[in-house]
Amino acid sequence: MFRTRTRTRTRTGIRLAATTAAVVAAIGLTACGSGSGDEVVDKPKAKATAEAGTDSTKEPAAETSSAAPDVAKVGDTLALKGIEAGSALDVTLVEVVDNAESSDGFFAPESGNRWIGVQFQLVNTGTKVYNDAPENGAQIVDDQGQQFGTVIADITAGPAMSADVRLKPGAKALGWVVFEVPKASKAATLTFAMDSGFAQQIGEWTL
Repeated sequence: MFRTRTRTRTRTGIRLAATTAAVVAAIGLTACGSGSGDEVVDKPKAKATAEAGTDSTKEPAAETSSAAPDVAKVGDTLALKGIEAGSALDVTLVEVVDNAESSDGFFAPESGNRWIGVQFQLVNTGTKVYNDAPENGAQIVDDQGQQFGTVIADITAGPAMSADVRLKPGAKALGWVVFEVPKASKAATLTFAMDSGFAQQIGEWTL
């Protein structure tokens, strides 16, 4: 029990520090007058596919790109930019588990609530090191427009996303984040933004 409490405080401290840094950066950007409002990104990147020839003597066909759907859903990747020039991520919503179960036996959703686990893959496509707490930039919105942030929890679906992700250009991170929502709520969309949620571009997936 003591170990879990210590871990919670550490992760919370990291998240608060990351949020503070992002707030300072956002204020600086606004002061320079370069902000022009938020932009919702919901058009996913096209998925690359490779079709091999049916004849074993032939070379495999060249890699092609299949058309991307109009709106991003589970399994799709969104290309997002951060506040600073050269800050960019490819963010993939890999998997969603509703009614996710606790893996540590100490924590559980409050009465009347449930957990929704979301697995993200982040790939640094920019020219700068990515350093952030991804949990801070994610929200679930239900069909009534209610918004729910993440909670610190470990679930049986898999390892949690680190609260302090550092990625050099080209590197990637994979992990689960957890949301606590009322049992009666129907999750409608998932949003994610870089810089602890302060970036202008907001990625949106339909659930």
